[in-house]
Amino acid sequence: MGYTLCVLGCGTMGVAIISGVISGLQSRQNPHAIPKWESHTPGTCTPTADSLEPSLASFFVATVTRPESAQKLQNTFGLLGGLGSSVKILVGENLAAAQQADVVILCCKPQQAHAILSQDGMQQALEGKLLISILAGVTISQLTRWVSPTTKVVRAMPNTPCRIREGMTVVSNLPVSEDVELDRSIILKIFSSIGRCRFLEEKHFDACTALSGSGPAFACIFLEAMADGGVMMGLPRAEALELAAQTLQGAARMVLQAGAHPAQIKDSVTTPGGCTIAGLLAMEDGRVRSTIARAIQVATERASELGQPEKK
Repeated sequence: MGYTLCVLGCGTMGVAIISGVISGLQSRQNPHAIPKWESHTPGTCTPTADSLEPSLASFFVATVTRPESAQKLQNTFGLLGGLGSSVKILVGENLAAAQQADVVILCCKPQQAHAILSQDGMQQALEGKLLISILAGVTISQLTRWVSPTTKVVRAMPNTPCRIREGMTVVSNLPVSEDVELDRSIILKIFSSIGRCRFLEEKHFDACTALSGSGPAFACIFLEAMADGGVMMGLPRAEALELAAQTLQGAARMVLQAGAHPAQIKDSVTTPGGCTIAGLLAMEDGRVRSTIARAIQVATERASELGQPEKK
């Protein structure tokens, strides 16, 4: 039996995480042996080194603030088949959810973190547990001040493509403990179910927030501009968009899967006196490269402010 995973503030990213983990479970488990909350006693699935599947989640708890949101989640998880019954949805009961969980993912808005973690009884509920925060700008130093000294706090920064399991998640280095290898395995299984996962020092997190967190928006501006250019030259809108999207996807996979450097791909397409070099020079005239790099810089600086108290 695996452990219980709790998502506090289960919005878009929380749904993506739970759905991804459940889809991974469905490929492993016999559908006739799927666990249900009705047969589960909270606290009996704490992951240990002796467990059969210690790094796999079997039960899930998701919290929301409104009944309407709970109904939407119920409908969403109901589409996942049998394992949807292993998800319990609670409205406004963050403490109860944390008490029933073994691993907790904090998915609320950054400004809500202190109020949730400072709730009476929350420190005790999180004692000895793994707390994973995906909140932009809220540091480990801040989080550790709000929880029990025995709570193992890490940060994770997933991005929007996690919704289609093509995400990029960066996770901070784990605190030293006797369960560090098990915790690492748990984290990798959670976030690898929704894309790629990499461990980095926390000092890089604001840049990661800008590059991979905000990056899909920047990429879509470029993608849309490419499609607009195609439309201007006579292509139908739908086809122009398809060509642009597949072109960017293919180029990205050449980097990730084939290990090609972007400059190498660029040079392989650029023939002397050809159309590619003409287009590249036009982009350089518009300072595209420096503008994009500056966008990452500005977004990084903004990310560092998100978890800080507002100035009066």
